Amino acid sequence: MTLLKLIKGLMPVGLISVLPSTTFAAANLQADDVVGVSFWLISMAMMAATVFFLWETQNVSGKWKTSLNVIALVTFIAAVHYFYMRDVWISTGETPTVYRYIDWLLTVPLQMIEFYLILAAIGVASIGIFWRLLVGTLIMLVAGYMGEAGILISPTVGFVIGMAGWFYILYEIFAGEAGKAAANEASAAVQSSFNAMRLIVTVGWAIYPIGYVLGYFVYSDGSATEALNVVYNLADLVNKLAFGLVIWAAATSESKATS
Repeated sequence: MTLLKLIKGLMPVGLISVLPSTTFAAANLQADDVVGVSFWLISMAMMAATVFFLWETQNVSGKWKTSLNVIALVTFIAAVHYFYMRDVWISTGETPTVYRYIDWLLTVPLQMIEFYLILAAIGVASIGIFWRLLVGTLIMLVAGYMGEAGILISPTVGFVIGMAGWFYILYEIFAGEAGKAAANEASAAVQSSFNAMRLIVTVGWAIYPIGYVLGYFVYSDGSATEALNVVYNLADLVNKLAFGLVIWAAATSESKATS
């Protein structure tokens, strides 16, 4: 069974499992609840993106199908978690830290793997790229969660270690093996997409530290809870969808060029 068929088979089950919660949340969603509305809109946008990326696997060559399937998996996982995060927010008014970091722990490594996959699609990737990006991602996420949740370390320590993980990722995709492979051996279309993905990880991901600083340093009394969640939600929307669209553009362009 292919990944596409598996996801298509599981998607209705996943949707059914969240429908009771979704119905309850929708009934209690207030028009002036900016955070709640943002959770709702993003969950729908992620589901729509999942359908789009899965559909587009029909229009790309075989070597690009895995990349589109993976990014569809990213948006599907995000959509399910946003259903539940919205419920937590509407029910408690608290930041859904656990659900958010579970989402990131699953989706962000998959996004990092996309750097490896698009280079592998043109035969210029080594397994070392995969492992270095994965390690950097896990350091960034685990430290950030421990800092936000107050597990063993303070928010400051979690922030510093998390930033170190992010900088390590940036080094790998700019000056490390991944960056060199893209610059020296990739086609023009892949280079363009790789550069756009690097820009997202550099500029788009900078939104997350801003939210962290607002929520835990500038307004450490919890008064910036709404701002923290809106910043994180918008960052997820921009970074996941833009990341996926860049990969889709590379896949369709390369497929047309080789057909």
